[in-house]
Parts: sequence; structure tokens; C-alpha cells
Amino acid sequence: MIRLSDEQWERIRKHFPEEHVSDGRPGRKPIPTLRVLEAVLWILNTGAQWHMLPQSYPNYKTVHRRFQTWCSNEVLRRVLTDVANELRDKGVLDEEESFIDATFAMAKGGGAEIGSTKRGKGMKIMAIVDRHGLPLSVSTHAANHHEVRLVQLCFDFYMIEAKPENLIGDGAYDSDPLDNDLRKDDIEMIAPHRSNRRKCATQDGRRLRRHARRWLVERFFAWIQWQRRILARWEFYPKNFLGFAQLACLVILFKRF
Repeated sequence: MIRLSDEQWERIRKHFPEEHVSDGRPGRKPIPTLRVLEAVLWILNTGAQWHMLPQSYPNYKTVHRRFQTWCSNEVLRRVLTDVANELRDKGVLDEEESFIDATFAMAKGGGAEIGSTKRGKGMKIMAIVDRHGLPLSVSTHAANHHEVRLVQLCFDFYMIEAKPENLIGDGAYDSDPLDNDLRKDDIEMIAPHRSNRRKCATQDGRRLRRHARRWLVERFFAWIQWQRRILARWEFYPKNFLGFAQLACLVILFKRF
């Protein structure tokens, strides 16, 4: 069970619109946002269905409706961005050397942005992490897209202002056009060449030694998959699954304060 401390809640409460409702407004007062958020975290952690929410939390319909509103209005994305930038200002995040990879999540229900692969229907969770394995970007995409085509989309969900100087990936990111596109943003892509590559080698062997530390991004995926709701996509709307992924990243970052 995940509980937020008073310090953690005060750090993010300003981003939730329900916290700005005037006390003098007529009608019923909304259920406290902290209780709703902790109910969503319970779903994230256990992977249970919404109607199985314990009675100690607000009604599951209220929690689900509020969560969908947050996802639609990108509230959780703003929360995550604010926390990540605060950690960078404190020197906790270091984007100079970053790692990129993707993991597969099986889709158990229907909905948009689901792609068919040899492993079945599902989504890809793309992530960029810093040299400590802390998330700098997380996004979800249909699983039938190649990772090379998703790199630029991954930067659309980048949390901090400073881009990485070196971006390290596996052989799936061996692409000369991708290298050229990233260099326009002063990002150097470091990835080993594929065994069937026919073009001349372009990677410096000394820089490729950094590839040995790519286990950091694998560890990040192991961290977020401790939250059982991330293991498979049960949500009909892809933005809701992305919201759970963002909450899983928030749990990781909160541990660094």
C-alpha cells in the first residue's frame, strides 16, 4: 500500500484542480484529492479491478472518474515534470549520460493504440533514464511500431529542459537517419551496430563502452513493473495506461527526496 507523506502531498497538491475549489462554492464539497490519489495508487500497486477498491477509500466510481479527468487534462504529466525539475535543481538527476529502451506490455482489453506482434497484442512503454536509472521520459505507443520511429515521440514527453548529451541504446537504435536527426539537437546517439549492417561503421569503439551500463534502463523497467497495473494494459483508453506509467515514475522519484 502506497501512502504519501504530508511533505510529498504539499509538493504536488497545487497541480490538482480540485484543490482550488473555493470553500464558499455552493453544493457538496469534493472528496479530498489526497484520498482519491491514494486510492489510485492502491490500484496501481495491486493491479486490482476498480470495483475491488477497499471501503476505506472513496467510492470506486468517483476515483475512476477523477483519475480519467487527470489523465485527459495531463495533470499527472505536469506533476511528474515539476518533481523531475526540482530533483534536477538539487543535483539528483543527471541527464549528461542517458539511456533509452522499451518494454512490452500485453493488452488484455480493447481500445486504441494497440499493435499486433509475435508476442501478441500490446503496447510499448518507452523510457529515457539518467545515469542513475531515474526517469527523464516515459511514454506509451502501439507495439507494432519500431523503436527507431518512436525516439522523437519519446522526447515529446521529456520532463526536464536540458536534453541529454549522450543517448545510449541497444542495437535496435542503430540508424544513421536517427543519428543525424538527434545531432541537430546536439544529442549523440550511442548504439552498437547490428550484425547485418552493410554500411560503414560510424560508432567510436571507445564511446561504445558506455553501452555496458545500459542495465540501468532495464532496472528502471523492473522498478515500475513492481506496480502490477503496469504489467498488462487493462484500460480501454491509452491515456489512462500512460497515467499509471507516470504515477509509477512519480513513486520512484519521490524516494529521492
